[in-house]
Amino acid sequence: MTEAYDSKQELIVEVGEIGEVMHLAKSGRLIVKLNTTGAASIRPGEMLIDSAGRRVGKIAELIGPVSAPYASVIPMTDKTARLTGAKVFAGGRQQPARPSHARREQRRQQQHGKERRRQN
Repeated sequence: MTEAYDSKQELIVEVGEIGEVMHLAKSGRLIVKLNTTGAASIRPGEMLIDSAGRRVGKIAELIGPVSAPYASVIPMTDKTARLTGAKVFAGGRQQPARPSHARREQRRQQQHGKERRRQN
């Protein structure tokens, strides 16, 4: 197990190594060979982080045989060349900062405030 610092949630979480980045596919996705621990615990949509706690990418799909699975990962960085051979860890699910309806409501309230100021 490795400890990783999550700056958004301001806590330290223990994560286990789930695999190793094999290469960058022509599609632009990273191909990760999952180890036995990673194969059992990982799901599409989960974030992967490197040993420094930086986001590597989000799992798009699991591919290959059940006995030796791989993950196709959408990279979250432009520096994909340095990731080949890197160990990756589970980093949880990516969640949006706010639902889109909350942003829409915030904009509506801002517009309402501007109108009210004009009237005064």
